[in-house]
Amino acid sequence: MLINSITVMKYKRNECVQNLTLGHKMRLIDIYEQLLEILGHQNWWPADTPFEVVVGALLTQQTRWNNVEQAISNLKEQGLLEPETLAFADTDSLEELIKCTGFYRQKARRLKNLAAYYSSYKDTLSDKPVDELRQELLGLEGVGDETADSIILYAINKPKFVIDAYTCRILDCLGLKGNYRVLQQRFESELEHDVDLFKEYHALIVEYGKQYCTRHRCEDCVLLKNGKTII
Repeated sequence: MLINSITVMKYKRNECVQNLTLGHKMRLIDIYEQLLEILGHQNWWPADTPFEVVVGALLTQQTRWNNVEQAISNLKEQGLLEPETLAFADTDSLEELIKCTGFYRQKARRLKNLAAYYSSYKDTLSDKPVDELRQELLGLEGVGDETADSIILYAINKPKFVIDAYTCRILDCLGLKGNYRVLQQRFESELEHDVDLFKEYHALIVEYGKQYCTRHRCEDCVLLKNGKTII
């Protein structure tokens, strides 16, 4: 269930939508309200356990989500979605189970390392400061900014905004350019540090990107309507 901070923001939705039609400048919270109005709540990330989120965050690198779902299903069937068992899984068998996600040899090795880390610290991860946790994750092989922040936000439930390719593409169209850290700092400086807000916003961006950006529906983009840009 979304917490009060998001519920409180809902009353502003009509006002935000009205403001979007009156001017050419948008705040990041205006974009959130617009996307929520169009797409509704996304209930992302789909997983039965926090560790399943961790596994999915790594497997989704350079592949489609349906391939990740197949790999996770394979791991579940073999009882390998527990950090302790995955950390000591037979590497050859693991490679076969996740082969559908591509780069399976690298991913198998990295998954085992990540599982070992999670198994060792799972009871204390939520107690770590976000920056310290992030640095530890980034120190693991194959864990980059997006993967680390996805784990922090969706698995450990700490506020760290996730920047992905869709975020970069949409913001670029709206006149806001920058690398991962620049864009992340923009979101985190303008938005309340609310875990549910960060989750919902990122999920809405991904879904909007799939429906509009991937299909090159630029002429239908409500965010670009009337030449709007970000303040």
